[in-house]
Amino acid sequence: MSDKALISKSKTSIIGLLKQSFSNESFDLTNMSINRAVFLLAIPMMFEMLMESVFALVDLYFVGHLEQSAYAIQSVGLTESLLSIIYAICIGISMAATAIVARRIGEKDKVKASQNAAQAISISIVITIILSVLGFVYAKEWLLWMGASEASAEYGYVYTRILLVSSISIMLLFLINGIFRGAGNAAVAMKSLWFGNIFNIILCPIMVRGWWIFPEMGLEGAAYSTAIGRSMGVAYQIYYLTRKDSLIQLKWVYFKVQWQMIWNIIKIAVPGMIQYMISTCSWVILARIVAQSGGEIGSSGFLTCLRLLVFFILPAWGLSNAASTLVGQNLGDLNPDKAYKSVIATLKYNIIYMAIVTVIFFTMAELLASFFTTNEDIKAVAKQAMYIGASGFIVYGIGMTLMNAFNGAGDTITPTIINIIGFWLFQIPLAYALTYYFNMGPTGSFIAIPAAEILIAILAFALFKRGKWKLKKV
Repeated sequence: MSDKALISKSKTSIIGLLKQSFSNESFDLTNMSINRAVFLLAIPMMFEMLMESVFALVDLYFVGHLEQSAYAIQSVGLTESLLSIIYAICIGISMAATAIVARRIGEKDKVKASQNAAQAISISIVITIILSVLGFVYAKEWLLWMGASEASAEYGYVYTRILLVSSISIMLLFLINGIFRGAGNAAVAMKSLWFGNIFNIILCPIMVRGWWIFPEMGLEGAAYSTAIGRSMGVAYQIYYLTRKDSLIQLKWVYFKVQWQMIWNIIKIAVPGMIQYMISTCSWVILARIVAQSGGEIGSSGFLTCLRLLVFFILPAWGLSNAASTLVGQNLGDLNPDKAYKSVIATLKYNIIYMAIVTVIFFTMAELLASFFTTNEDIKAVAKQAMYIGASGFIVYGIGMTLMNAFNGAGDTITPTIINIIGFWLFQIPLAYALTYYFNMGPTGSFIAIPAAEILIAILAFALFKRGKWKLKKV
């Protein structure tokens, strides 16, 4: 075959894979090559996570151009930090759902997979109702605790309240997408976020600035548009889960309480919640240290960097989720060796992606920061945080892939222990010492971020090589 023919065949093959990865088709990932399985999962998962970060970035862009932009940016950033605690609960239950659904799909038991999905949804709804009530009552107090000034908290607490009250849409969006990922149908998860973001992108400028029948609502308009967008994404998910051709199907009978399933979900979910809560609480504390040591300018700069960091790193998280699904399904198929090789393949792709992001942060920091604020002082802080954070991106990609491999096996305890060591016993004390005892100000907190990620990656790799995760029963 000629070189031209080989190139043409290669292009056709890649285009075919891309089309498959974006289709709603369900695949038997256990009966295909590792690279093909990683590709079919990773592409939609990366776009899914990219779309998740767009919600916050759209808000940040439009409120960053309001008259009181420092207050607005801080309110959005601190609210996202508060929501990260809710994300911890979402992701904990989602981890459990992904692991259990993937294991049942690997065992070729679609009914049990659907039953577990329904039970996980029931658990999440109960939890979210409690969180919504607390968010409505204590929105302003939480902003003040986070380090916002009285003026900033007064300006932004309604925005915070709206998003906390609408947290059921956040919970279900995360959870149901975890169910889709566990079933190997990552394209549907991705499309639900596309659908939600279309509404958010259209509504945000209209509701923030006012147009036609909509009055100008400023910061609160951004909250309403995000809540509506997420809710539309959930509506798309539920529509797909009730279709007869869906691999995972929701039926009323599956929502009947099944205590053994609930207990199995909780056993995996609680360490998963704690695992993510540890890391997110660490970010919350870092945001508070920066707000206290750097004031509104320092806080706004750090939170601008954080939103950019999340935007670029979430696709890497999506890519690493491929390892989670492939580990679960291959362990269910009694093939631990293929599970191991799937993680290594995913790891290599994530290193390449994070290397590209590192270059982007070092060469385009000024441009990226300018997109969200015209305040030169805020931009200066954001750029410094971006440079320091980017120094640890590659090891961050390694760590997140290995942690998701543990979670996919249903071993959520090991990553939890690693996070306790990396974040609470190392990152927070280091940030506090560098900020206050060495008088480095917010820079001390920035340095603590890549330092902790290096330690976490080393610990995760050592424990992954031991292989105890292969023996986990779900």
